[in-house]
Amino acid sequence: MINRVILVGRLTRDPELRYTSSGVAVATFTLAVNRNFTNQQGERQADFINCVVWRRPAENVANYLRKGSLMGVDGRLQTRSYEDQTGRRVFVTEVVAESVQFLEPKNANPSDFPFDQNHSNQSRTSLDDDPFGNDGQPIDISDDDLPF
Repeated sequence: MINRVILVGRLTRDPELRYTSSGVAVATFTLAVNRNFTNQQGERQADFINCVVWRRPAENVANYLRKGSLMGVDGRLQTRSYEDQTGRRVFVTEVVAESVQFLEPKNANPSDFPFDQNHSNQSRTSLDDDPFGNDGQPIDISDDDLPF
């Protein structure tokens, strides 16, 4: 069986760090993940996905990430249920993170990283900054230079 989830998104609020009665750290957070398509009005929508991470990674997430931080999550989908105060059964679906990646420099302000939803794969470097840029001219490579 396969249960694998990979997400890249921004935190909707600061992560919430708690400790179990046995002292194990657990952090919960919600990621806003953009959809790859637009609605009928041409607007891009996002899914808001609840996540949980345990132990040392939970402490790292809580200590170093803030609302708006860009992060990657690799984990599994999990469902659970509990009874609320009124006795009603509540079902929860969340991603249990097995690995988290911080995708911005420490202390980065999300506004420092322009995120154009329509062009999210757009390169941030210009041709002048590219050491392999050739200004549109053909590159002369002999067959003897190729490793295969």
